Amino acid sequence: MTAGPERAPNGRMDDAYVVGDPDGLTPLQADIRDAVARELHAQFALRADRLDLADLPEVAYQVTRRVDEVLSGISSRRRTSAGR
Repeated sequence: MTAGPERAPNGRMDDAYVVGDPDGLTPLQADIRDAVARELHAQFALRADRLDLADLPEVAYQVTRRVDEVLSGISSRRRTSAGR
């Protein structure tokens, strides 16, 4: 993780900071963060608030699926808007 705002190749600050987003995350990053948080919450609930090392591969798989859903949703929205 980086400390502070991300900078674009041109040296300018990420738009998330420019528009005053306190997290300093882009909308995509915020969507991914939220999807990961929801899945981790669900996994903890399923496992009685306890994760064992043996559970980590399954938890990582489920988190990856949630991130894929976020990214797939973005690409399908782009395809839909491009087809208009």
